[in-house]
Amino acid sequence: MECQCQTAVEKGEQFLAVDRIVKQVGNDKSNLIQVLEKVQHELGYLPEEVQSYVAKKMSVPLSEVFGVVTFYALFNVEPVGKYKISVCLGTACYVKGSGKIIEEFQRQLGVKSGETTEDGVFTLEACRCLGACGLAPVLNVNGKVFGKLTPEDVGGIIAQYKDAV
Repeated sequence: MECQCQTAVEKGEQFLAVDRIVKQVGNDKSNLIQVLEKVQHELGYLPEEVQSYVAKKMSVPLSEVFGVVTFYALFNVEPVGKYKISVCLGTACYVKGSGKIIEEFQRQLGVKSGETTEDGVFTLEACRCLGACGLAPVLNVNGKVFGKLTPEDVGGIIAQYKDAV
């Protein structure tokens, strides 16, 4: 697997991005989620050193920044693939077979839930509810919802996105 290590220059660039975003949005504590969202949009994820730097720039405890990042599912602390596949394991979806669907994704992609494929194309994750229970079982790929799925649909969904790479 390719190293996800960053050089000091890259880290410096991350901190410059945080500086710019905090200056643009404002360092008031009430802007924390908005700052984190913009930083993640630019960097792709929120590594620990960036969370620490945001805490310092906004004068909030690191524990508060970490609490927000880990509470909201939209934030990522690890790099994610070009396509993020979120399989709903909420009650309605699970009862209708989403457990088997995520197992099929794991088998075909060669990753476990929470991991990214070696080529950086797909990140697979389980989530608790996508709010589309009437279409159960459902999954989301970068904002596009797929519903009434079976394990047989997995290969076609993967192919659809692999073809787009």
